[in-house]
Amino acid sequence: MNVLIVGGSGGIGLALVRFFCNANETCGVTATYRTVQPGLSHDKLNWEPLDVTNEEEVAGLFETCPDLTYIINAAGLLHSGAGTPEKAISKLDADFFIDNIRVNTLSTLLIAKYARRVLKKAKRSVLAVLSARVGSISDNHLGGWYSYRCSKAALNMAVKTLSIECARTLPNCAIVALHPGTVTTELSAPFTRQGPDSGLFTSEQSARWLADIIMHLAPEDTGKFIAYDGSQIQW
Repeated sequence: MNVLIVGGSGGIGLALVRFFCNANETCGVTATYRTVQPGLSHDKLNWEPLDVTNEEEVAGLFETCPDLTYIINAAGLLHSGAGTPEKAISKLDADFFIDNIRVNTLSTLLIAKYARRVLKKAKRSVLAVLSARVGSISDNHLGGWYSYRCSKAALNMAVKTLSIECARTLPNCAIVALHPGTVTTELSAPFTRQGPDSGLFTSEQSARWLADIIMHLAPEDTGKFIAYDGSQIQW
């Protein structure tokens, strides 16, 4: 199998790169980074720079990609120098909101737009994107985090809509949203209690669980929102 991991320089993304590089079934792994190429090297691994919100760069990536079995979009934005999750609507910043939509939602749509050629030859293929439980509308009991919640809810709608179209045009492909759990990464660090007694998962734990789900998906699983433990999450 050949694997593409978009956002391979992040915590979970890099753990997924390691997992698939070390999997016996893997022929090759292409992984992308935004600015700084990680130091990880492997004879199966090819790193590519990519701004996943730039359509020209996304199109160029897929022009050179080999035929793929799995595409995993692990790129995501929760906080940046421009903003952090909002506790109240009074804290909403328009530019930060749009940044969340561009990274957390638009990136998957751009990938799907150009991925058809590299997925269509596989007898079984997967387009998996990292979403979050906070993107579930029915599971929202706490409020807050407007930009992140809205961008992940929009991502979930994108996954569901893509799964309906691709059931006709890519019938061997499962398109799913995955919830990785709360993981000890730079993404979550400002908002969680870190350390061995925090109850959080390591990137490696989450990556193993997610990879196991991905490798066992069938086309009839398309359109699902699945947690790291294999349970389905309500939209």
